[in-house]
Amino acid sequence: MIHRALRPAAFLAALSVAALLPAAASGQADLEPADLRYPSLPAFELPKPQRVVLGNGLVVMLLEDHELPLVEVTALAHGGSRFDPLGKAGTAKLGANLLRSGGTETMTGDQLDDWLESRAAAVEITVDSDMARASASSLAPDFPDLLRVFADVLRHPAFDAGKLDIARNQAIAAVARQNDEADTILLREIKKAVCGPDSPFSHSETLDTLGAIRRDDLLAWQRQAFQPDRMVLGLVGDFRSADALALVRKAFGDWRRGPGGALPAAACRTKPSPGVYWADKENLAQTTVLLGHLGLRKDDPDFYAVEILNYILGGSLTSRLVSHIRTQKGLAYSVSGRVGSDWEHPGLVYFYLSTKTQTTGAGIQALLDEARAIQTVQPPTANEVENARQSLLSSFIFNADVPRKVLTQQLTLALYGYPLDWLSHYRAGLEAVTAAQVREAAVRHLRPGDFAILVAGPAAGRDRPLTDFGQVTKLDIAPPVQPQK
Repeated sequence: MIHRALRPAAFLAALSVAALLPAAASGQADLEPADLRYPSLPAFELPKPQRVVLGNGLVVMLLEDHELPLVEVTALAHGGSRFDPLGKAGTAKLGANLLRSGGTETMTGDQLDDWLESRAAAVEITVDSDMARASASSLAPDFPDLLRVFADVLRHPAFDAGKLDIARNQAIAAVARQNDEADTILLREIKKAVCGPDSPFSHSETLDTLGAIRRDDLLAWQRQAFQPDRMVLGLVGDFRSADALALVRKAFGDWRRGPGGALPAAACRTKPSPGVYWADKENLAQTTVLLGHLGLRKDDPDFYAVEILNYILGGSLTSRLVSHIRTQKGLAYSVSGRVGSDWEHPGLVYFYLSTKTQTTGAGIQALLDEARAIQTVQPPTANEVENARQSLLSSFIFNADVPRKVLTQQLTLALYGYPLDWLSHYRAGLEAVTAAQVREAAVRHLRPGDFAILVAGPAAGRDRPLTDFGQVTKLDIAPPVQPQK
C-alpha cells in the first residue's frame, strides 16, 4: 500500500530511482554513481513557428498553443544599454520604464494601468546590455484589443514629463545604493576591468548621466530601437494563425521602415588587463571575489565543448569548484564559474567566490589553481565528460517544455542573425564532443594569466596581501555627490 503522505510526484521519482538500481534491488552490491548508465534519449523535434515577413521588414513568428485560453506577444529589438548616448548612461533603462508607464498619444499611463487591470492583462518592457524586450499577455478574447494597445505603446509613446521625473528619481535612488552590496560593485566593475572603461558595456548610470537625459533622448532611443525592420515580433497561444496575422498586419503593417544604417559595434577591448581591483568594504564581515576575462561567441566552433566544460567546472553540486573549494577545502560560502558566451560578442569567463576575510588569499589561490588544474594537472576525464553530456542532454527538454520558450528562442536567433535551426543542432553538437576536445577548449578559453581579479571586502584580517596576485588598483566606491544645479 502507498502511504497517503507520498505524493504522486514523489512516488514517480521513487520509481525512477528504483529503475536505475536493479542490482541493489536484487540484493547485489550497491552501485556507485559512476556505475549508472543512462538510457538513450528518444527522438525529440522542436515545434516550428510560422514565420512571415511584412512589407516593412517586420519579422513575425506565430506558434499556436490551445492548451489554455491565453495569448502572449513578444517584441525583441536592438535597444539595450550599450546603445546609450555618451554621457547619458541610463537612457535605455529610463526609456523602457517610460515606454510602459509614460502612456501613449491616446492613453495616459494611469489610463493604461486601469485598462490592463480591468482585463487581467499585462504589458512589460525590460532592457539588458544588448536587447530591449517588450511583452504583453491577456486572455484570448481580449487579445485583439491588447495587440492594438501594445502597438500603440511601441509606436507612439508619450514619455510623459511627470512620469519621467518619477522614473529619474527612482534611478537616482538606485545609484545612491549602488555600493551597498559587494556583488553589485563587482558586477559593475568587472565590465570596466575586462572591456575597458571606454567600452559601452562599461558605462553605468551616475547622478550626472541621469540628470542629463531629456525626453528627446527617450524619443530618439525609441525610434532607434523599435524599427520594424530591426526587430522581431512573436505570438504564442490560443489563436488561429491566419486570424492573428491579420491582426498583426492591421496593428503594425503601416509602420514605416527606419532610417537604416549599421548598428554600433559591440566594442570591447581584446587585450587583457590582468591585475587586482579592490573595493574597500570595511562594513562587511566577509570577502567576495570575482575573476574574469573575455569568453567566446555562441557560434564559436568550441561552443559545445565549452558547454560540457562548464558543467564539469560549476554546473552541479558535485562540480569541481564546489567539491574541491567548498566541500573539501571549506573555503567558500558559495562558489561558481563558467566560460561565458553571447550572441553577437564574446561573453565573460568568470570565477566567483564568497569567503571569510581570513581566507581571502586562500580562496583566490584556490580559484586560480582550479583554472590551471583543469588545463594540465587534472584535465577533464572521459567519465566527467560523459556524465556532463548526459546531464545536459537530459535537461535540454526543459528549454523547450512549453511553446513560449520555443518561440522566445526562435525570436532571439532571428534578432541576432543565427540560423533558425541552430537550437536543433544542440543535441547532436553535444553528442559529438570528445574528451580531447573538452581538454583543448579548456586550454584555449581559460587563461588564468589574463584574469582581472576583483575583491570586495575589508582589508584587516586577510591571510595574504592582495599584491601577491598582481598590481592592486583601489576602486572608487565613495557615495555619489549630487551635482550642482
